[in-house]
Amino acid sequence: MTRVALATRNAHKLAELAAILAPELPGIELVPAVGPEPVEDGTTFAANALIKARAEAAAAGIPALADDSGLEVDALGGAPGIHSARYAGTRVDADNIALLLRRLAELGPDAPRTARFVCAAALAMPDGREHVEVAAWPGEILPAPVGDGGFGYDPVFRPEGLPVSLAQLRPEEKNAISHRTRAFRALIPTAAAWLAAGAGTP
Repeated sequence: MTRVALATRNAHKLAELAAILAPELPGIELVPAVGPEPVEDGTTFAANALIKARAEAAAAGIPALADDSGLEVDALGGAPGIHSARYAGTRVDADNIALLLRRLAELGPDAPRTARFVCAAALAMPDGREHVEVAAWPGEILPAPVGDGGFGYDPVFRPEGLPVSLAQLRPEEKNAISHRTRAFRALIPTAAAWLAAGAGTP
């Protein structure tokens, strides 16, 4: 078994990543992060995903997978974007949602509510090789939270082509089509090839 670190402390994301990756990377043991949480000072999702993967690969001495994701709302100029997790100054989902809805309401009833979830998935190897893929999931912001599942902005995001919010989907339904799944599936061919070769792993 090749050990690969998942560079996140978010329990929801750990579970989601494990569900996405385990069937796609047989022979891989996914382990939690052990290194200190790095400063995410990149200006894009891709840059921040690489910062996290690179730091964990260096700390753990094994390949590391990381992602950086967030919500972009067109009427807000792409905000909250890379600041999605701390949009309201806290990591409390309800606070972030309340601020998002308040700022949209301030724009008036005719403001467009189109938005997208974006995810950058990154792999960093101990020998310095790294690769990143970015994917988006379009949809719209609902006027109020609906559903009690999911996390983050899920209760106010309705994916394009679906009649329900993300918080109304079962985890397996969300994982089948999410921005995170799309990004990691794009990354998997490179990850599978590098990890199978074993190069860069002590």
